[in-house]
Amino acid sequence: MGAVALGGSMPNRQLTDSELEQANELLRYIRTRLDELSAGNWELRFAYNRKVAKELTYDERGTPMHRRIVKRTKWREQNGKCAECGSEMSLRYSVLDRITAMDGYTKENTRLIHAECDIKIQAARGYRAGM
Repeated sequence: MGAVALGGSMPNRQLTDSELEQANELLRYIRTRLDELSAGNWELRFAYNRKVAKELTYDERGTPMHRRIVKRTKWREQNGKCAECGSEMSLRYSVLDRITAMDGYTKENTRLIHAECDIKIQAARGYRAGM
């Protein structure tokens, strides 16, 4: 397994100004609709928010079970070695790294790496943990 170059992944598509306005319009509509559905019940509003957010996340990332299956498959394919540094790694503390974010968590679009290697890669790309 060769390491993927830090600059090798395609940056995520950014919205244009007009697309951003359309996205904000959609968010306003969704929030209004959630307010209507919950009719002032904040616990219900919270539950609706959680459900919608979870399902949209699954649209992008797949379900946790799907990702676990891909992760186990990659670990076996890589013989328990990190695709970034080549050292042995535990399945439990490894990270399923997408090569191209838009293409999702598939066997073909991922590699398994140490959590520490992931942190270094993200830092090199200018991402900060905990944000």
